[in-house]
Amino acid sequence: MSDRGFIAQLEGYGLTTAEIHYYRSDAPSLLQLFIWQEYDLAPDFPVLFDFLDYWRREIEAALHSVRIAHGRSIGPTEWRAVDGIIPLP
Repeated sequence: MSDRGFIAQLEGYGLTTAEIHYYRSDAPSLLQLFIWQEYDLAPDFPVLFDFLDYWRREIEAALHSVRIAHGRSIGPTEWRAVDGIIPLP
């Protein structure tokens, strides 16, 4: 048994979260929020854009804005240990 998320990470995918703000046709003055999360490839985000294309075709709600966070963009900084001495003048 394999975990789909683990396999996606091995293929280069990272966890992506999208904060989608939208207006519904029955309440156009009310800005609403939908959170979407899936494994995707940065910086092109093909899975997210497929979902947004589906949204535009099938859901009766106008997109206002989309904010994206990806595992690589919010992870800890990379570092490596250096074994040496740095003399100060």
